[in-house]
Amino acid sequence: MQDDQARQSKAYSATVPISSAKATEENVSGVSWAAIFSGAAAAAALSLILVILGFGLGFSAVSPWPSSGASATTISISTAIWLALTQILASGLGGYLAGRLRVRWTDVQSDEVYFRDTAHGMLSWAVATLVTAAFLGSAVSGIASGGAQAAGTMASTAAPLAQSAMGKMGEQEGGGSGPVSYFVDSLFRSENPPTQESPARAQAEATTIFLRSMSTGTLEPNDKIYLGRLVAQRTGLSQPDAEKRIDDLFAQAQRTVEETATKARELADEARKAAAATALWAFVALLCGAFFASLAAVWGGRRRDSAVA
Repeated sequence: MQDDQARQSKAYSATVPISSAKATEENVSGVSWAAIFSGAAAAAALSLILVILGFGLGFSAVSPWPSSGASATTISISTAIWLALTQILASGLGGYLAGRLRVRWTDVQSDEVYFRDTAHGMLSWAVATLVTAAFLGSAVSGIASGGAQAAGTMASTAAPLAQSAMGKMGEQEGGGSGPVSYFVDSLFRSENPPTQESPARAQAEATTIFLRSMSTGTLEPNDKIYLGRLVAQRTGLSQPDAEKRIDDLFAQAQRTVEETATKARELADEARKAAAATALWAFVALLCGAFFASLAAVWGGRRRDSAVA
């Protein structure tokens, strides 16, 4: 009888610490933030190092001289590959450290351990990504707004082009610089220089008429006749020859402006495509980083458990 009571007492005293340990573990969070932040710090640091290295390699491969250096296609493909490689290496290191440095879980099923390790790797990648985005916010916003800025540049090209081409309208001397001013000056070229006292005034009037006609797309008959008189007076041409010169130069000016606008649209479209491709490749690279961070965290957690055992 006494032996049975002693065995029951020993069994009870042996079960108390185990139940107490289980109760304590149930009240403890399954997240080890110290390991997560450690892995995130390592991932962010390695990502910064690799990005700087990528900038150095990229600048060394680009050359302003023709037929020298890598092409734009090669640079784009290399950038996408390097971005994905940076995410894989940095996120993998951060996830491995987060799994290897985490608190060891006792009396936890293997499926739960696998899930917790995966979550630690994902959280480490998320923290590192947020830290990197905070320090490189200007670059991220630049990529996101690249297409919008290109579209705005395309839409606002015509007016600044005409203004810069004409120069200052209120000046009394000179015809300014730019394609349209060149055509206006061509109206008054002559082998016999005129003797009028203020030729700049006539050029200013012709510039005003050209600006209005370029904005509407047509040269009014009254404006054409008036310009013909000015050109005939300045150059010594007949009225029909002067009007023919006006028609030829006006058509040439229109073609030049249209070609400039087309070129601006092509550049805007190229910038839009480049911004879209960069954003898509960044998305793919971030997904790769999240996957490899979780995978490396599982591997690091298993290595820790086997080392402790």
